[in-house]
Amino acid sequence: MAKHIGIVACSAEGAALCYRTICAEAPREMGEHRHPEITMHTHPLSEYMVHIRAGNWDAVAQLMLSSVHKVAQAGADFAICPDNTIHQAFNLVTPRSPIPWLHIAKAVGEKAKKKGFTHLGILGTKYLMTGPVYPDALEKIGIATEIPEERDREEIDTIIFKELVNGIFPEESRLYFNSVIQALKHRGCNAVVLGCTEIPLIVNPNDCPLPTLDSTRLLARAALRKALEEA
Repeated sequence: MAKHIGIVACSAEGAALCYRTICAEAPREMGEHRHPEITMHTHPLSEYMVHIRAGNWDAVAQLMLSSVHKVAQAGADFAICPDNTIHQAFNLVTPRSPIPWLHIAKAVGEKAKKKGFTHLGILGTKYLMTGPVYPDALEKIGIATEIPEERDREEIDTIIFKELVNGIFPEESRLYFNSVIQALKHRGCNAVVLGCTEIPLIVNPNDCPLPTLDSTRLLARAALRKALEEA
């Protein structure tokens, strides 16, 4: 039997993409229409945002712990969180969690290392881009990180919270992301992390100035591999 995956969700579009990826890709390994058991829980994004804006990561951790206890009670063997920003509370959560977790930035780092990428641009919310989640994970494996200029960070943050999390994906915003990625390329980046789990829904790898590392799908695939270990 495959392990039961628990999804601690935060924003709807990213969580849905993660869930769909697991369900869509599992049949290649498990057979037609088959995928591991999956249980997902999320508190409203509004509850998270109050604490994120205040920089209260202890309170963010409490919400994550509330969710992980619910998925564990439903039978989940391990947990994932398809939200990069709230991984800033990850180390406050895991010591008190009833089940183990996979870390989204570690899943991205493993893929980057395999591909030979050494200098990654990081895109995401302003909290993620200026926070420790990716630098801490990637520095350990010898990968440098770069973030956009402040005005671009603010604009990206606005696009994420006004458009992407609400399922709105304008062409103008897609082109804006490409322009920011082009600037990161000029600064020496050889790949870019789509580090908000909604960004893969708007950035097209086929016309992106840099190779992309899709954090949402990479986490989903890592979860699928974990679920199938010794299955």
